[in-house]
Amino acid sequence: MRTEGDRESDNVEDQRGMMGGRGGLVAGGGVGTIIIALLVYFLGGDPRAVLQPNSGGGGAPSGQLANPSNNPAEEKLVKFVKVVLADTEDVWRDQLPRQTGKQYRNPHLVLFTGRVQSACGMTSTASGPFYCPGDEKVYIDLAFYNELSRRFKAPGDFAEAYVIAHEVGHHVQKILGITDKIDAQRGRVSKEQYNRLSVRLELQADFFAGVWAHHGQKGKHFLEPGDLEEAIRAASAVGDDSIQKQTQGYVVPDSFTHGTSRQRMAWFKKGYETGDISQGDTFNSNDPN
Repeated sequence: MRTEGDRESDNVEDQRGMMGGRGGLVAGGGVGTIIIALLVYFLGGDPRAVLQPNSGGGGAPSGQLANPSNNPAEEKLVKFVKVVLADTEDVWRDQLPRQTGKQYRNPHLVLFTGRVQSACGMTSTASGPFYCPGDEKVYIDLAFYNELSRRFKAPGDFAEAYVIAHEVGHHVQKILGITDKIDAQRGRVSKEQYNRLSVRLELQADFFAGVWAHHGQKGKHFLEPGDLEEAIRAASAVGDDSIQKQTQGYVVPDSFTHGTSRQRMAWFKKGYETGDISQGDTFNSNDPN
């Protein structure tokens, strides 16, 4: 994927190295830190000197990066993430009002390590990248890309871009009112019915990732040979059936949350081929071939 010299988004919050994201203890904190603070308190000292090491001028303030990365490869990846996010901003700021009459508002993307606090609660790296509609932010631990390459056998920079575009696709759903409409069905329909709606929501985010790729390529010609295959391979690798086969050896369709590999690939490809938002009604359409 060609990104050299492209604009980087300013809407990236770097929380790598912090425990629990905003408002959490700085890296290296945790239960041990709290116990020490309690001991200081009972001995007549000020526990804030332990819980907030910056108060004495010696540490990183709570809510700031405690251990900035000195890894050139990781910093290169951070730059790539910023460029991809910027490109989604450019595409959706143009296409959303053009195709739907809705104005686009940029989401923020939060880089974190281990676990993070969002408006959707505390979440760990194990959950993978996610979008929280409560604060309209995309969250990603860069370690996920190692998993995408090593565990899911889906390496490549455009595969990495697809992951971001999928989560931004959820932000587009939020703006269009689709997310709230589906969420309103919680408790009104059976668990199985709601799960099927959730799958369709995920497939539509794949479609929107394809729409972004269509218009991004049309405007910037950023695709290189093999890039599209990388994204399709990534969509296939994170299909529910593929993950379940890998982790438990068998497939349980009723427990799907994101759709099968075939469904995810098909909807991404349809978005890429059409670039037309109106073609992405995953709730009332048959899956494309």
